[in-house]
Amino acid sequence: MKRPHLKLGTKIAMLSFLLVLLSVFLAGVIIVNRISDKMEQEIGYRAMAIARTVAQLSEVQENLSQFEGSKVIQPLAERIRLATGVEYIVIFDMEKIRYSHPYLDRLGTVFNDGDEELALQRKEYLSQAVGVVGPSIRAFVPVLADEGTRQVGVVAVGILVPTIREIVSAIRVELYSSILIGLALGGLGSFYLASNIKKNMFSLEPSEIARMLEERVAIFQAMDDGVVALDMENRITVINEKACRIAGTSEKAVGCPLQEFPAFTPLSDFLETHDPAESTELILNNTWVLVDFLPIRVKERVVGRVITLKEKTEVRKMAEELTGVKTFIEALRVQNHESLNTLHTIAGLIQLDKADQAMEYIYRVTEEQQEVTRFLSSKIMYPNVAGLLLGKYNRGKELKVDVLFDADSRLSELPEGFDSNTLTIILGNLLENAMEAAVGSKISEVHCRIKHEHHQLILSVEDTGPGISLANQAQMYQWGFSTKGNGNRGIGLSLVKQTVDLLGGTIEIETGKWGTRFGVRIPLSGIRS
Repeated sequence: MKRPHLKLGTKIAMLSFLLVLLSVFLAGVIIVNRISDKMEQEIGYRAMAIARTVAQLSEVQENLSQFEGSKVIQPLAERIRLATGVEYIVIFDMEKIRYSHPYLDRLGTVFNDGDEELALQRKEYLSQAVGVVGPSIRAFVPVLADEGTRQVGVVAVGILVPTIREIVSAIRVELYSSILIGLALGGLGSFYLASNIKKNMFSLEPSEIARMLEERVAIFQAMDDGVVALDMENRITVINEKACRIAGTSEKAVGCPLQEFPAFTPLSDFLETHDPAESTELILNNTWVLVDFLPIRVKERVVGRVITLKEKTEVRKMAEELTGVKTFIEALRVQNHESLNTLHTIAGLIQLDKADQAMEYIYRVTEEQQEVTRFLSSKIMYPNVAGLLLGKYNRGKELKVDVLFDADSRLSELPEGFDSNTLTIILGNLLENAMEAAVGSKISEVHCRIKHEHHQLILSVEDTGPGISLANQAQMYQWGFSTKGNGNRGIGLSLVKQTVDLLGGTIEIETGKWGTRFGVRIPLSGIRS
């Protein structure tokens, strides 16, 4: 038979009530014991005070050790015993002979309980004894005569100590009332606590929370992006497997400051602010990633931040595919436009009965195109780069801008970790900007040079445009800045700058009324650490 399942609220309420019940019980036991100890202490003080009073009575001092002295001492001791309510007052001399006792048949007998010896040596003290009627506390006080110079006997005063049952019986109304009130308040508190905890847990049972947590952890670990969550002190609170792999660390990093891991050093600049940052390119542990920083808000309060790491390899693959398609389409469009112009020219020459000139024109156009194609295919070892340059050459013809390639240009190797598609981003943006600048100039030319020198890849793009003003030079690398209006502009130079910086390269610019030259130097040693 399946055991009935108790809900979390019921478990918490029952456990809390049992704890309250146990606490009240223990508190009652402690209180009763404290009361018992206090009563014993008070009884001891009282017994000692009575014993001292009796020992200082002149009747006791003068008649103790006297023949028939008990006739004076016994009535006196009994009157005091009855007046004070003590159990007994026993007075005996130095020979331990009793001169007073509640039971008359014990007068004249020897006091021999075993704990009176110190009293015969002028010591005052308390002792405990168990008699016929129960436990008692006894006070022993020496009786001194002749102004305290001579001891003549001892006064022993005994008071019964109440039992625990008697103490509880005496305070039962207060004790039981306190216990009932405590249990009632504890019960109410238990049910309130259970209800509050259940509310804070969104009325979910632990099994439901565990299942949801397992599902979310599985989803979190299966994500293709790296995710790192930080608290306000920049300590890692959550990190998934992908982020661990990118950073070269382990999930044991949870609870440690992010700054302790060298792989995350490039993120340090972003830790000083809580502002969001999106699609920032960084190198983490020799991996090129896109990083997003987003604040974590709980009830409109920032409690930390989450960092997502997307390997740029995947992003770049998609971008390269799109870039390749775009370049191919642009090349086809320009080629189609040029072909139509060429056909129109040939058709016009034929209609004018100038067949020889038409043939000459065909040879010239074909030779020119083939010459450029042969040059690029022999000098540039990367087809996509050669295709880009050929496309820009044709694009220049469309814009009536001569795109000229330096005869010394050559591209046979690229820096480590730097693929040819990244080079197309740099060259494509520089050439496009140069052609736009050269359009409409008296001499519309763009000069391009690619070569290797001193373990560096050197790119040079020069135009004959109007140049760049100082004001624009200060802003030209900013994302979205453009002198040609709004729209999807102001991105090219920013991408070039960001890419060159990540590769550890430099950009040099020379500008004037004669035009502008961009020089890019990238070390062949590869991506900087």
